[in-house]
Amino acid sequence: MATITKEDILAYLDTATILDLNDLVKSIEEKYGVTAAAPVAVAAAPVEEEVDTTPKNVTVVLAAIGETKVAVIKAVRAITGMGLVDAKKLVDSAPVDIKADVPVDEAENIKKQLVDAGATVEFK
Repeated sequence: MATITKEDILAYLDTATILDLNDLVKSIEEKYGVTAAAPVAVAAAPVEEEVDTTPKNVTVVLAAIGETKVAVIKAVRAITGMGLVDAKKLVDSAPVDIKADVPVDEAENIKKQLVDAGATVEFK
């Protein structure tokens, strides 16, 4: 009996029709007691809707002033509408909340203004 190589099997698979391959699979299943069917997933319990855990509103915190204190004071004045003296007091007391309970997109805008001025900003 001639030995069949892996290359011989692959060559046969390249030339076989779908019906030939289907018959081959059925024969292997019967002879060796195996199955080629993909396992069927058991119906799982309904998945609960994922809850969006990202906060809708945040507090913008001035964590550190940085090297350019005057620029940070100007940015705080523009953001809060405070006068010069009040904005300076607020900046000098860093870390301090700049704005509380603002939408995330507005908070990102505020953060950008403060970071551009040289400050370090965090969200709570």
